Amino acid sequence: MKKSFSKFIALGLLVVLTLTYSCKKLLNKEPVGSLSQSVLANKAGLDGILIGAYHMLSGWTSNYGTPWEGGIDNWTYGGIASDDAYKGSNTTDQAPYAPEIENHSLDASNEYVQEKWTDEYIGIQRANDVIREVPLITDGSVSAAYGAEAIAEAKFCRGVFEMELAKVFRNAPYVDESVTYSAGNFKVPNPGPIWDKVEADFTAAEAGLPATQSQVGRANKWAAEAMLAYALMFDHKYSTAIPLLTDLISNGVTSHGDKYALGPYENNFNASFNNSPEAVFQVQMTVKDGSGGDNGNPGLSLAEASGTYTSCCGFYQPSITLGNAFQTVNGLPILGYGAGGVPNSNLTNVPNDHGYLVSTNKSNAGAYTLAGGTGPAFVPTSIALDPRLDWTVGRAGIPYLDWGLCGGELWSRGDVTPYNPIKNLFWHNAQASTADNFEGWATNQDIANNYNLVRVADLYLWRAEAEVETSALGAAEADINVIRNRMAQHPEYWVHTYIDNANPSAGFTTTPAANYVIKPYSGQFTANGQAYARNAVEVESQIETGMEGRRFFNLQRWDGTYGGAEAKGFMAGIINAHKTQDIIWLGTNPVLAGGTFTAGKNELYPIPLSQIDVEAGQLKQNPGYQ
Repeated sequence: MKKSFSKFIALGLLVVLTLTYSCKKLLNKEPVGSLSQSVLANKAGLDGILIGAYHMLSGWTSNYGTPWEGGIDNWTYGGIASDDAYKGSNTTDQAPYAPEIENHSLDASNEYVQEKWTDEYIGIQRANDVIREVPLITDGSVSAAYGAEAIAEAKFCRGVFEMELAKVFRNAPYVDESVTYSAGNFKVPNPGPIWDKVEADFTAAEAGLPATQSQVGRANKWAAEAMLAYALMFDHKYSTAIPLLTDLISNGVTSHGDKYALGPYENNFNASFNNSPEAVFQVQMTVKDGSGGDNGNPGLSLAEASGTYTSCCGFYQPSITLGNAFQTVNGLPILGYGAGGVPNSNLTNVPNDHGYLVSTNKSNAGAYTLAGGTGPAFVPTSIALDPRLDWTVGRAGIPYLDWGLCGGELWSRGDVTPYNPIKNLFWHNAQASTADNFEGWATNQDIANNYNLVRVADLYLWRAEAEVETSALGAAEADINVIRNRMAQHPEYWVHTYIDNANPSAGFTTTPAANYVIKPYSGQFTANGQAYARNAVEVESQIETGMEGRRFFNLQRWDGTYGGAEAKGFMAGIINAHKTQDIIWLGTNPVLAGGTFTAGKNELYPIPLSQIDVEAGQLKQNPGYQ
């Protein structure tokens, strides 16, 4: 894989800028073992510090913690905590911390929450180090223009780190370059939401960044403008966001100058197509670079199907609720809610192989027998489905990239479920260059797939959301149709059957692997009104970005508790209905059944207890966690 700015140079320079932070005194302990600012006061030193900040976008430093607890992918905080996915593996694996996140029984001592907090503040301090360092460079190696650009890149990185904190905790301290260690001890309060400061960082970054970069991993002005628009969506400043999103859609280019464009949906999740024209900003991941797995996507190192080319671990299993959302009627999603707030799409279950090998479920009878299975034969359902389903979840009997027909429940581990993760996996034909062993124990589980912080489809989704809330319903429908037409007008982007099931490497036919039916809307937004249009945008977001660690934060943003257009308690209703209905479909799920989502509390995560203790009264705990 091409080694981008954020990783290639890092291998040689991270030793220069190692900053060790105490997990319990992150904000008030001077870094141990760091080099002095004077030693780094040159271009090589500045670049090293900046690379260190970019490196932390992955959400992990090998100096502290475990990568799956704080990764940028948010498979825990944004995925299993929502109706997108289950923890997977077995009930006790990663207990108690991951199960507590899935069933919303966590408290302020949760180790995962501590890790997320720590990783983001390490990143913030690295970004602040860049800003503090630039004025100290007087040897002529850094021009004024380059120094200003480095500061803008640092503010972009800091904005991302602070945004992660705002999404997860909402009420997090904002720490800029003025917060130093010179006094030996300080305390930073968290008086409330920090969206205005996040927006200021991205505004400053946009003003100081070039339109293109010579190194693909570096942020450009368009990436900063996109992140600003994203922050404005969380801040519910729809009218301000719309012109930014329009500018991005009309004029935006990638860091290496490609005009933004939608391509094959699956390319967004294929390392061989990293940094495509749909990549507004990707966090760079590389393998085979001598890092022992530290530079791939280690946050997802547990989230692999227990299938043919990996040794572990069966985490991050797509949910029944998510799978059911892909059902279509006349080519459109099933909208609306039934009794108890259950989405109408989840009132009917997509037939799958759950429990199939230990029962005689005749509704699933057919011509395909799962490898190693006994009993009646199984064949995938023929009901109408959105074609994005099989690029989002692995289903029994459907081609699973080029690995072979998916094993479904046979590939799950412990607490069995019928669906397997697929978006974060490598293609077997590219395994040699896109997968590596992780930390010496997880075979092929260090993955080179970049993480899509923002992709072009997001721009259309956000603009449609903002247009609904500013009553431009026709414009919102047009934007949603851009996304839907990617698949509706391009059946070549669908999953197709193998030429030879016994030899997946032989390629694919032109025959769709399932009954895919997708169409654009045709006037329903205006005809049915704002509430209908809002629901349609929300469901489109669920379908388009499933298993990307975003669902929890979308529900949070839409909930009226924190300024969204839906009623207060909307998020609690969705997630509790998911728990109830999925247990019906699964029969049992000990983790999912272990708690209740409490409105007014579980929309946010608790401030880590260790941080509250060390800040001696300056940090306020989030509601409900006292």
